[in-house]
Amino acid sequence: MKDIPARTAQQEADARIREAQSRVIARMEADLSAARSTIVTTGEIGEGLACQVQQGRFSAVLDLGPGMGGTAAGPSPGFHARAAICGCVAIQVKMLAAREGLAFDRVLVTVETDFDDAALFGLGDGPAAPLETRVAIAIDSAEDSDRIEALVDRALEMDPWYMALRDRQRVRSTLSVRPAAG
Repeated sequence: MKDIPARTAQQEADARIREAQSRVIARMEADLSAARSTIVTTGEIGEGLACQVQQGRFSAVLDLGPGMGGTAAGPSPGFHARAAICGCVAIQVKMLAAREGLAFDRVLVTVETDFDDAALFGLGDGPAAPLETRVAIAIDSAEDSDRIEALVDRALEMDPWYMALRDRQRVRSTLSVRPAAG
């Protein structure tokens, strides 16, 4: 009888990811309309600039450094935006690879964003929006590079935060003003 090699920790993790996603995909295929959702996140600032953000059971503090009048109680909103892109792209690529049986030892995503900081203060004629954002993806894998490239291209087309960064979307705001307690 031939010895069957033990699965590596990475193979075990990929199998767990593949099985979990297969269950989710099966539920969604049964009723695509049930896959739509709305996620509510709130941010509140009292004194200073530190913003307490809450979404369900998760929370984070966002702040600016002393040079901008904050206390650096937490990373800036821009840090979290770039972190969201890094994490979302890396996770989407790894999820798809695991689902399709490609072994990726490491997925590294780097986001570089160029700004005109004067625009934050209404100075100059540049936009406050980023001028350019570059997303670099590095993958350590023994898989065929053409298969990796095709998978990454598909993953990016399915990644919600990469798409939000890349494509225009409808964004609406509302305002309500309440009298200050006093």
